[in-house]
Amino acid sequence: MVAVARPSTEMRLMRGEDLPAVHALETASYEFPWTAGIFADCLRAGHPCWVLCVDGAVAGYGVLSIGAGEAHLLNLCIGPDWRGRGLGRHLLRRLLDIARWNGAQQVFLEVRPSNPVAHDLYVSAGFHEIGRRPRYYPAKDGREDAIVMTLELVKPSV
Repeated sequence: MVAVARPSTEMRLMRGEDLPAVHALETASYEFPWTAGIFADCLRAGHPCWVLCVDGAVAGYGVLSIGAGEAHLLNLCIGPDWRGRGLGRHLLRRLLDIARWNGAQQVFLEVRPSNPVAHDLYVSAGFHEIGRRPRYYPAKDGREDAIVMTLELVKPSV
């Protein structure tokens, strides 16, 4: 029996030197990607920005905004070459832990209706739809709505 080496995964804070790799994954993943400047602004603003590395290479990232007992998942992405391995679920779980550790009781996010893989991931993690933002996202033929979803991290006391 031949032993198969499992890849080494690490989740760590995003650093300035990660921005080229993060932006490359973003550009490879989305038709209307965030700019490198948006990621840099998130780092400067002190938002929790994390990268998921596999064998030392940035395979994905997540960006949160946390305040007043709430978190907003601003961006979560696994690069095309790394998809289908459970890394998105792993990254999402860790980001939810980070939100909890920072006092968030509820997490919000927006997702495109045209991204059923992401939508299904969020539903499987316990998120549910609470509304729509009309014409929120740029789209090839104009604008696309956003599905607004939420997850309660801590049950409210009665």
